[in-house]
Amino acid sequence: MRVSELWRLIDEEFGRAYGRHLARTHVLRALQDRTVEQALAAGVEPRAAWKALCVDLDVPPERWLGRDIPLSDHPD
Repeated sequence: MRVSELWRLIDEEFGRAYGRHLARTHVLRALQDRTVEQALAAGVEPRAAWKALCVDLDVPPERWLGRDIPLSDHPD
Protein backbone atom coordinates (compact mmCIF):
# COMPACT_ATOMS: atom_id res chain seq x y z
CA MET A 1 0.00 0.00 0.00
CA ARG A 2 1.22 3.47 -0.84
CA VAL A 3 0.93 6.40 1.52
CA SER A 4 -1.53 8.04 -0.89
CA GLU A 5 -3.80 4.98 -0.60
CA LEU A 6 -3.63 5.19 3.19
CA TRP A 7 -4.78 8.82 3.07
CA ARG A 8 -7.59 7.93 0.67
CA LEU A 9 -8.83 5.21 3.01
CA ILE A 10 -8.60 7.49 6.04
CA ASP A 11 -10.50 10.24 4.21
CA GLU A 12 -13.22 7.80 3.05
CA GLU A 13 -13.72 6.24 6.47
CA PHE A 14 -13.48 9.28 8.74
CA GLY A 15 -13.82 12.32 6.49
CA ARG A 16 -10.85 14.43 5.50
CA ALA A 17 -10.70 16.84 8.45
CA TYR A 18 -11.40 14.31 11.20
CA GLY A 19 -9.25 11.64 9.56
CA ARG A 20 -6.26 13.98 9.39
CA HIS A 21 -6.88 14.96 13.02
CA LEU A 22 -6.88 11.28 14.02
CA ALA A 23 -3.68 10.60 12.08
CA ARG A 24 -2.00 13.51 13.84
CA THR A 25 -3.29 12.97 17.40
CA HIS A 26 -4.59 9.43 18.03
CA VAL A 27 -1.86 7.35 19.70
CA LEU A 28 -1.90 3.68 18.79
CA ARG A 29 -0.37 1.06 21.07
CA ALA A 30 0.07 -1.29 18.07
CA LEU A 31 2.37 1.35 16.52
CA GLN A 32 4.54 1.53 19.63
CA ASP A 33 2.51 4.40 21.12
CA ARG A 34 2.82 6.55 18.02
CA THR A 35 0.30 8.34 15.89
CA VAL A 36 -0.17 7.36 12.25
CA GLU A 37 1.91 10.37 11.17
CA GLN A 38 4.71 9.51 13.62
CA ALA A 39 4.68 5.86 12.56
CA LEU A 40 4.93 6.76 8.87
CA ALA A 41 7.83 9.11 9.61
CA ALA A 42 9.53 6.26 11.49
CA GLY A 43 9.22 3.96 8.47
CA VAL A 44 6.19 1.90 9.42
CA GLU A 45 4.43 0.50 6.37
CA PRO A 46 1.20 2.36 5.52
CA ARG A 47 -0.76 -0.92 5.53
CA ALA A 48 0.31 -1.61 9.14
CA ALA A 49 -0.67 1.92 10.17
CA TRP A 50 -4.09 1.58 8.50
CA LYS A 51 -4.74 -1.81 10.11
CA ALA A 52 -3.76 -0.49 13.55
CA LEU A 53 -6.11 2.47 13.14
CA CYS A 54 -8.96 0.22 11.97
CA VAL A 55 -8.55 -2.19 14.87
CA ASP A 56 -8.24 0.55 17.47
CA LEU A 57 -11.28 2.48 16.22
CA ASP A 58 -13.45 -0.60 15.58
CA VAL A 59 -13.75 -0.14 11.83
CA PRO A 60 -15.58 -3.24 10.56
CA PRO A 61 -13.24 -5.56 8.63
CA GLU A 62 -15.43 -5.35 5.54
CA ARG A 63 -14.44 -1.67 5.25
CA TRP A 64 -10.68 -2.17 5.68
CA LEU A 65 -10.21 -2.17 1.91
CA GLY A 66 -12.31 0.94 1.36
CA ARG A 67 -15.68 1.51 -0.21
CA ASP A 68 -16.84 -0.67 -3.05
CA ILE A 69 -16.95 1.35 -6.24
CA PRO A 70 -19.20 -0.06 -8.97
CA LEU A 71 -17.29 -0.74 -12.17
CA SER A 72 -19.49 1.74 -14.02
CA ASP A 73 -18.27 4.50 -11.64
CA HIS A 74 -14.63 3.42 -11.58
CA PRO A 75 -12.21 5.71 -13.46
CA ASP A 76 -10.47 4.01 -16.39
